[in-house]
Amino acid sequence: MSRRVVITGMGAITPIGLGVENFWEGIKANKIGFGPITKFDAEGYKCKLAAEVKDFDAKEYMDPKAAKRMELFCQYAVAATKEALEDAVLDMEKEDPFRVGVSVGSGIGSLQAMEREHSKLVEKGPSRVNPLLVPMMICNMAAGNVSIQFDLKGKSINVVTACATGTNSIGEAFRAIQYGEAEVMVAGGTESSVTPIGIAGFTALTALSSSEDPARCSIPFDKDRSGFVMGEGAGIVVLEELEHAQKRGARIYGEIVGYGCTSDAYHITSPAEDGSGAAMAMEYAIKDAGIAKEDITYINAHGTSTHHNDLFETRAIKLCFGEHAKNIRINSTKSMVGHLLGAAGAVEFIACVKELQEGYIHPTVGYQTPDEELDLDYCKEAVYGEFDYALSNSLGFGGHNASILVKKYQ
Repeated sequence: MSRRVVITGMGAITPIGLGVENFWEGIKANKIGFGPITKFDAEGYKCKLAAEVKDFDAKEYMDPKAAKRMELFCQYAVAATKEALEDAVLDMEKEDPFRVGVSVGSGIGSLQAMEREHSKLVEKGPSRVNPLLVPMMICNMAAGNVSIQFDLKGKSINVVTACATGTNSIGEAFRAIQYGEAEVMVAGGTESSVTPIGIAGFTALTALSSSEDPARCSIPFDKDRSGFVMGEGAGIVVLEELEHAQKRGARIYGEIVGYGCTSDAYHITSPAEDGSGAAMAMEYAIKDAGIAKEDITYINAHGTSTHHNDLFETRAIKLCFGEHAKNIRINSTKSMVGHLLGAAGAVEFIACVKELQEGYIHPTVGYQTPDEELDLDYCKEAVYGEFDYALSNSLGFGGHNASILVKKYQ
């Protein structure tokens, strides 16, 4: 018998607010986090805008010495975890640390460390490369640092599935608790890739928007969309086995009831054109929950604002739901925070939990001009009213598809 898994804590570092409450206030205010790149001089780059995290000071969340040995993506993860664990009121003195695990992923790790040390290598020779380059750069160090900082000794994994990382990380943590590998899992994603090589690389791939208008740069499902905007940050949740949470009197935000994954087996950057891979991931998540497709009335889409993603994801939703697709509200949180790569699915998961709690579906901000084949309800306006399920999609380069299904806790 698989065990029930609930959400008892949340933490977020985002381009529209530090902390879950600030992030959520930003969401409700339709706040956009887009502006000129400040982390390096973007003169000469086609892409001039990003969704950067503002006013973040690692020392407010951790020991300054520890912070010095962490790259930004790790600092974001540790900061969001601190908030999530405090929010969950999880007293590690009373827990068996080997039953509290970590599933925190990053799609890329530290491009900053790579750039910095590569310059030293070229200019000053191999002896000048920082001895800590490798442990600062590799992407599993977000999970490693979270585990070390909070003494979490259970299963510790780093899922890397590009833009599906955050959703897969939470899904794999859900499975770990379901099947008895842990009582509690700290799960989510983190990323910080607003760097010269990060922006140049995604621009060369023609994935990034070249718009210089913050109001029209990340516009998922809009006919005038031209690419995504690079975001950064972290989203972390505390997942618990239901009885474990009840025993300690934890506040329960929601319940995870379904998780589905597939691969397009099609192309390294483009989703399958008929949407079949993403459709099957949604199908699996719904089947996992044991509910009818008609029970789904809201989807938080991957919705990147690239031509291919929004078109093929729309096809996937139609393929999975048939006629019922027209009754589903679909929005994209990336219309406000941009694309957080490995952190995207985790931050969007937190948005889903808050939306379920408050009976509020945020609009796809900036959506103005409908596209012919994109004929579903993309939430031009906010929607108010109770609903029971939120299905969140993440689709990653390499053909990774992940869908996770959250239910209002009853």
